[in-house]
Amino acid sequence: MAGNNLSPRQKMINLMYLIFIAMLALNMSKEVLSAFGLMNEKLTESNQATELRNKTFVDNLAEKANDQPEKYKPLKAKADQIDDLAHKFDGYLEELKGKMTAKLDDPTDYEIMDKGDYLDQNFFKGDKLKPDGQEFLNQINGFRDGVVKILSTEEGMEDIIKQVKDKFNTDQEVNRDGIKVDWLDYHYKGFPLVASLTKMTQLQSDIKTTESEVLSTMLAGELGKQVSMTNYSTLMETSKSAYFNGERFDGEIVLGRTDATTVPSRVELTLDGRKLVKDRDYTLEGGKVKLKVGAGGVGEHKIEGNLFFGEGGEEIPVPVKSSFATVAKPNSATISADKMNVVYRGVKNPMTISFAGIPDNKVTASAQGLSRSSGSSYVMDASRIQGREVTINVTGTLPDGGKVSDNAKFRIKDLPKPTGTVRGEDGALKMQRNSLKISTIGAKFDDFDFELPLRVTGFKFKVPGQPTINVRGNKLDSRAQQALAKAKRGSGVQIFDIEAKASGVSVILKKVSPVFVELTN
Repeated sequence: MAGNNLSPRQKMINLMYLIFIAMLALNMSKEVLSAFGLMNEKLTESNQATELRNKTFVDNLAEKANDQPEKYKPLKAKADQIDDLAHKFDGYLEELKGKMTAKLDDPTDYEIMDKGDYLDQNFFKGDKLKPDGQEFLNQINGFRDGVVKILSTEEGMEDIIKQVKDKFNTDQEVNRDGIKVDWLDYHYKGFPLVASLTKMTQLQSDIKTTESEVLSTMLAGELGKQVSMTNYSTLMETSKSAYFNGERFDGEIVLGRTDATTVPSRVELTLDGRKLVKDRDYTLEGGKVKLKVGAGGVGEHKIEGNLFFGEGGEEIPVPVKSSFATVAKPNSATISADKMNVVYRGVKNPMTISFAGIPDNKVTASAQGLSRSSGSSYVMDASRIQGREVTINVTGTLPDGGKVSDNAKFRIKDLPKPTGTVRGEDGALKMQRNSLKISTIGAKFDDFDFELPLRVTGFKFKVPGQPTINVRGNKLDSRAQQALAKAKRGSGVQIFDIEAKASGVSVILKKVSPVFVELTN
């Protein structure tokens, strides 16, 4: 365009064209900078609205947790953790944005924000990061990992966890030349100030949106559990509590919601006009009012009053009007195991055997291994029974001399396999060397209704690369402690062949399961 063969006039025209093109490029650059600034303002406005919604949500959840603590307190605790993470990260970004624009006379004059000096000078030192740059990465990673950890134990959060990992991913990026570069270099190095400000405002938007999605999903999951049909049971409503032979039964089957966390804040009930007292006449168990009153005399008895539930800071009464009938003549025997629906070999199984309406001294029960303790209390010792079932036959003598009889079969089971423990914990454990050195080796029955404390009298102790040591008692002896001292960090120490005894048990216990301990130091 500016060759030597051009005339002075043509050279001047070409120069004017160059100046014109440069002016167009300059105007375009300013328009782009202004566009970033407007986007930043829109994101800031949106963030303020989202922040207000999140605050309202957390405040409402706090009120629900106050009204129904058993239902909403665990949810409120996790919501508070998410809210705390979000505010800490958001506050850090807001402070950083303030530092980036601190030297500007007008923070809204976006057309002069074409340099990236602040971040280039404070985040980067050649190909390495300065402490401020590393802190920025740590803040992003800390928020992401913190949210993922909190949500990892929540059902139905898989999609949210994936979104959080994607939004706050700081892995290397591939540039336009197909070369992998560090995430911070790719997104912030050499960019105009207004672009970096907008990106950080977008990060704040992602933080607030993430909190909003997490909170709404957690609440939706809780509400879904409440309305799920698995939380309902059928109830029978009748016009009266007892019917005579030949009458038409007019019962109605209705659905009733069962929820262990929905507990009344106050109970006002009467039985036949007498006020019921908490702990003496009733208890609150699993969201239910469990009555502990006597059946009273023969006839119908009325239970009336109100259950009060917290809602919106107020007490909402739910009326109660029910009845039950007490009858005298029995038609079946009551045979139940006090502990379970089976009996176990080797232990004294307590049982209650009676006929409704018949005195205990007029009831007889017979079966191999069965003996009466007193009244309706019996003990079943199945140690010598060869089969897997035992039948208990019961006979009752009515006041008129007539006889009624019934029977029931009980399964006979062996005692479960004991589980070895270290410091009360079982399975595969992680523990410091000194903690294991002074820990007590024990054994227990998992999920067993009988109270049968086990006493450990010996065990074998194995450290990788060293001979197995036989230990007497329930703690490491000097030889075991010396072997432990030689174990490497991360070694898996085995405690096996645990010898345990239980007082009052007449059968040989099954082999105790071993314990594996990984040394953490």
